[in-house]
Amino acid sequence: MHLHVINTGNFKLDGGAMFGVVPKSLWQRTNPADDNNMCTWAMRSLLIEDGDRLILIDNGIGDKQDAKFFSYYYLHGEDSLDSSLKKAGFSPDDVTDMFMTHLHFDHCGGGVDYVGDNQDKLALHFKNASYWSNADHWEWATKPNPREKASFLKENILPIEESGHLKHVDLKSSSPFSQFDIITADGHTDKQMLPKIKYKDKTIVFMADLLPSAGHIPLPYVMGYDTRPLKTMSEKAAFLEEAAENEYILFLEHDPINECCTVKKTDRGVRLDKTFSLNEIL
Repeated sequence: MHLHVINTGNFKLDGGAMFGVVPKSLWQRTNPADDNNMCTWAMRSLLIEDGDRLILIDNGIGDKQDAKFFSYYYLHGEDSLDSSLKKAGFSPDDVTDMFMTHLHFDHCGGGVDYVGDNQDKLALHFKNASYWSNADHWEWATKPNPREKASFLKENILPIEESGHLKHVDLKSSSPFSQFDIITADGHTDKQMLPKIKYKDKTIVFMADLLPSAGHIPLPYVMGYDTRPLKTMSEKAAFLEEAAENEYILFLEHDPINECCTVKKTDRGVRLDKTFSLNEIL
């Protein structure tokens, strides 16, 4: 099995929204903001190459929305989904499984394209892939609550089912993937799925939005976007204890600097231990 980091580009989000009730004087130590209080965030996916399967975990924001939409997010950087796949030696047609941790636009928008300039016609970006969600989260995303409605964009989601490529993970059974188990988390959004990958003698967990960055490790550092912030805190607390105890490697989807980190137990609770690139452990 081989792992490849797929960088799909950077965007900006309001620092206050990303850290909730934590004061700016604290969170700006790890994530400095610009003059508009916006912080830079990565959209970092992971590609698992294993035999005849090529599994992509999340796919970034895509490019379907209009200029007004993108003006809110300040997309920047030289990386893109397809250029990163090419750098790894692959094309979108090679992907066999598109695993979506959840269906917020910055995690799944790259999975569906407009056909040319025709904004009335949509097609899958990974035309040979099965697209994986779970029934509970799919229901949550396609019948969204008012708080999350702006994050679940129908043009990113509905064409997947219409194409016949949608598959659901049965969360009550074992993972359909031999490459990883699946952890679920409900604080950020209902039934977010986090792949827990066994790689040689290591365990790598794709953190998605349970832990967007290393700066979110302290328990109160919870995003204002989370639908159940107290749930996020309890989920994060339990997971970080387990991660410290078992020396998990945490793959960070949104950290603008650090691809991976480990955590350790201290007198102040679980804290950041080391940061490093994925290539340093491969």
